[in-house]
Amino acid sequence: MDIYLSVNNREQVICLPVLPAEFTISKPQKNETFETVTQGELKLIGLPGLKGITINSFFPVRDYPFLRDRNYKGFEYVYIIDKWIEAKYPIRLIITETPINMVCCVDDFSYTIKKDGDLYYTLVLSQFMLVNTV
Repeated sequence: MDIYLSVNNREQVICLPVLPAEFTISKPQKNETFETVTQGELKLIGLPGLKGITINSFFPVRDYPFLRDRNYKGFEYVYIIDKWIEAKYPIRLIITETPINMVCCVDDFSYTIKKDGDLYYTLVLSQFMLVNTV
C-alpha cells in the first residue's frame, strides 16, 4: 500500500515515505432531530456529509530501509504541502490497494521536530466537492 498526494492533475505528486500505522475515514451523515408535541423526538435522515481522514506519521531526515519513497527528505515534504496550502490547491488523495481516491482540502497540518530530526506530522484532510459549471 502507498499513499499519494497530488495537485493539478498530477503536476506535482508526493508519495508519503512512511505509512501510518492506521488511518480512519469519517463519513458523517447530516441527520436532523426535531421535537414534536405528540410524538417526542423524530429523526429525519439527511444527506451525507463530507468525508474526512487524519494521517499521522513522520517525514524522515535520513534514509531508513522501510521508506516507501526517497524523493524528498524531512522539511522538503513540509515545504511542498505548505506551498499547496498557500496556493489553495485541492489535493487528490490516493491510497493504493483501497478504493480511496478523493479530492480533498487541508483542514490542518501540524508537525513536531523530534530530537533525531525527523518531523512527526498530523495531516487532516476533508473531501472537496468539485463544482460543475454548466
